[in-house]
Amino acid sequence: MKAQVLYGINDMRYEDIEEPQLKDGWVIVKVMAAGICGSDIPRIYKTGAHVHPIVIGHEFSGKVVKTYNGDSDWYGKRVGVFPLIPCGKCKCCQDKRYEMCSNYNYLGSRCNGGLAEYVAVPEWNLLELTENISYRQAAMLEPMAVAAHAMRQFTIKEGTNVCVIGAGTIGMLLVMLLKASGIHDVYVYGNKESQERYAAKIGIDKEHYSPQDINADYVFECVGKNETINQAIELCAPAGHIVLVGNPYSDMDIPKDIYWKILRKQLKLSGTWNSSYTGYMDDDWNYVISLLKTGTIHPECFITHEFNLSDIQEGTRIMRDKSQDYVKIMCIND
Repeated sequence: MKAQVLYGINDMRYEDIEEPQLKDGWVIVKVMAAGICGSDIPRIYKTGAHVHPIVIGHEFSGKVVKTYNGDSDWYGKRVGVFPLIPCGKCKCCQDKRYEMCSNYNYLGSRCNGGLAEYVAVPEWNLLELTENISYRQAAMLEPMAVAAHAMRQFTIKEGTNVCVIGAGTIGMLLVMLLKASGIHDVYVYGNKESQERYAAKIGIDKEHYSPQDINADYVFECVGKNETINQAIELCAPAGHIVLVGNPYSDMDIPKDIYWKILRKQLKLSGTWNSSYTGYMDDDWNYVISLLKTGTIHPECFITHEFNLSDIQEGTRIMRDKSQDYVKIMCIND
């Protein structure tokens, strides 16, 4: 089969590799759509992956084309895929908090993922798609679930002021989910003219885009930089919540006068990681699927670029160099 294989830093090759081998409890998924995550860019160009060679890509959807025993109920089904493979043994796994597993595997960063024609996936990680959920939408389930996980840490009541710092994929999806949950006073902070246009698509008017001064009860920091974390502390109302969502770009440095504001405003800081997936209807993934089923949200509006598998490295270079405005870059195999 064809795949994009990462051999090391700045060494990804489009080439023929052997199709994945099946084992008990796993299936083969024909990949129909795969998104490029912001975390994939340093993985390709700066840090490398946990193992090499590897097929990266953890945001993908497809169709089950082969099963281990030949008579699995999953055969022929359209699926989304939870990419984290938990150990099943640690304390977090025993508590069904699999996203915090201490010894996990991960499709696309620790074992082969979705930038290929086919990928092996455990049956446990599959979510069946209804016909009205497209492969493109389902390839965005992972970042949507990450955004949902951040939002669902709290019961945010209607009429509450909420601020989202960072208008990239996670930030935009978080805004979409907040609006869908009935929160109208959502403020968005971005740094590009194009981000303001995309925010407008989901109901963020000029008064709610990067205002000079607000006091938000909840501030979601979706960037992971010094300046935006300090901005979150400034924008948060007394006794408010700051939710750290963005992966860190570097070490963090909070100036003394900003740190004092955490104390004097009695702010609550919390981190959020990945998303909850248990296979039950109350997890983050099934929450997002329920919104897609009813047509409540349309994440595909954020797909700005589509490439074939053979050309997807052009998309990763756009993200690396920021040579074009983008939100979500997608690899399409259908």
